[in-house]
Amino acid sequence: MTKPVELRAMSPEQLELHLKDTIKNLFHLRVQSATERLETPSEIMKAKREVARVKTLQRERELEAAKKAAGTATGASK
Repeated sequence: MTKPVELRAMSPEQLELHLKDTIKNLFHLRVQSATERLETPSEIMKAKREVARVKTLQRERELEAAKKAAGTATGASK
């Protein structure tokens, strides 16, 4: 599990890669769960939370970029 501070330090490309890796890991955990080979069921919940953290951070950055773009567009028309 990656700490939020570490996630915020990542570039958008690194975040996207981390998200893909986490989703792939979540898939493997679900397969293990279905075949009853999963040793720690809490790993699925941890992976889901990690996906949510990354997606939340991506959305925050997206909104921030849109806000800056709207601010520059408004400022340019004055």
